[in-house]
Amino acid sequence: MQRQKGFTLLELLVVISIIGILIAISVVGFTAAQKRSRDARRRGDMKAWQDALEQVYAEETNYQGTGSSLVCQDAVDAHMNGITPVDPKGDTYVYTASCPIAGDTYCICAQLEQLDSGNSDSSACAFGNSGDEDYYCLNQLQ
Repeated sequence: MQRQKGFTLLELLVVISIIGILIAISVVGFTAAQKRSRDARRRGDMKAWQDALEQVYAEETNYQGTGSSLVCQDAVDAHMNGITPVDPKGDTYVYTASCPIAGDTYCICAQLEQLDSGNSDSSACAFGNSGDEDYYCLNQLQ
């Protein structure tokens, strides 16, 4: 009687289950890496926005720009060549900007995907350490 060469059903199941576990681990790691990269882009966008506002302040001595109709966002658009940061996911715009009427301060925030990776727990520039820092916020340098 001649014995056939090949794998048993049990061996095949073990190999398939190991491959499945490795794929599941890599998908979770890849998803986390994607979130970190989108958050890094959000932080970069916020820094560009802050730089534009500081340029407005250097030229106009306020963050609003010239003219009574301009607001914080209009002043930023003028110095960023009309390019407004867009959320990396392409979803709804999660950046918020707040410049008071006086134009002497500002607060810009972006909501991050990675929990507890920001510097604020709200988009109102309330920098705090409550453990729920889901926003990355910047305010005036002047």
